Amino acid sequence: MSASALMALVTTFIVVTGAPAHSQVPVPVIADVETPAVFGDEAGDNADADDPAVWVDPQDSGRSIVIGTLKEAGLDVYGLNGKRLQHLAAPEAPREGASAGRFNNVDVIYGFELGGKKTDLALVSDRGRDRIRAFAIDPAAVAAGRPPLKDVTAPNVTPVFASSESEVDEQRTSYGLAAFSDDDDAYVVVSQRNESRLRLLELKDRGGKVGYQREDTLRLPGTFGLPNGASWTPCADPGEFPQVEGMAVDTEEGVLYAAQEAVGLWRIELDDEEFESPRLIDRVREYGTPWTYDENADEECVLDTDNDPGFGGEHLSADAEGVTIYHAEDGTGYVLASSQGDNTFAVYAREGDNAHLGNFAIKDGPAIDGVQHSDGSTVVNVPLGDAFPKGLLITHDGEATPADPDRGDSTNFKFTRWDAVAGAFPRPLVVDTDSFDPRRAD
Repeated sequence: MSASALMALVTTFIVVTGAPAHSQVPVPVIADVETPAVFGDEAGDNADADDPAVWVDPQDSGRSIVIGTLKEAGLDVYGLNGKRLQHLAAPEAPREGASAGRFNNVDVIYGFELGGKKTDLALVSDRGRDRIRAFAIDPAAVAAGRPPLKDVTAPNVTPVFASSESEVDEQRTSYGLAAFSDDDDAYVVVSQRNESRLRLLELKDRGGKVGYQREDTLRLPGTFGLPNGASWTPCADPGEFPQVEGMAVDTEEGVLYAAQEAVGLWRIELDDEEFESPRLIDRVREYGTPWTYDENADEECVLDTDNDPGFGGEHLSADAEGVTIYHAEDGTGYVLASSQGDNTFAVYAREGDNAHLGNFAIKDGPAIDGVQHSDGSTVVNVPLGDAFPKGLLITHDGEATPADPDRGDSTNFKFTRWDAVAGAFPRPLVVDTDSFDPRRAD
């Protein structure tokens, strides 16, 4: 599809749903568990928590684990009590002057055929090296309390976006990631840092290790037609384009939801493992606002809010970030997106035109602080032991209360009961633990 045709399509499909909202004001929720704070200093290996995923234990859901990316510091694995079970470092730089590994996003697939054995995998976008890393999850190790993840990435995997190793070091590399299965096949959708490009990869068994091959590519718009006839380009550093990070695939419906940070939330059909035409289902409030670029200012993009033409949305404040899907019966449920700019989470109906239903915020509790500047998130509808008998929402917290205030900025992950989120709304959201099993999602 040409850029001009896609731009026209975007203008046509900008929608504002008229369905009644569950809540016009963000409702407050309190988290139940948090992981240890990590620190972005040298002593903390420059750790920066970003994106979580949940692996559901097939024998004992209360033993399920959470996997979280820490960027330069690699991965952490946690129990449902928030305690760290394992740490895996990101790969070192392959040569002097090259970029080291940097783990950005993570997702889980179940039952990938690897070396003749059904294997559950945690898949990670390595932004530093522009690869997809695969880690086998060992249920026996989980049951025994041993470190459960093992790197099973094929040694010869090539960059996802870069055409050469020198281009990898320019860091327009693998960024967001969403994994899904379709029958016996497994895929990942990967977004590109500082670009508006998405790439679909199919996972392959390469001699008992995990490799991948390219299936399709989609470039989302970088410039948008406004209802007044003008065109608008989101503010970015010179030569950069509005990127996507938060993504999730609705495997039952064959739909990818992708948050383009400075633009809004897209719905993209996946048909025969190809991207179909994207539809922008909601826009950030800043959409269409004029701006200037000041490289000497702390915030280089300076929005001219006095001349905002009023074409932005009402539910997301840039950046639009982490996306996750709550499944309920007969195609119902919710799409959740992080509204990073105002520290809330927007809730949309999974069915129909994805009507907006309200926002919620995770606030400070008696023992656990709230969530600010949230990037990645994930939600699980099935019971996860006694602690989370009606499902679990996990969110990144970009401003965790530090265990040691002298060390500066810290981040972590917050675990919140889904029924607490659902029950906070004036018209409660659905709690459905029976009609969807993430282990059999294809």
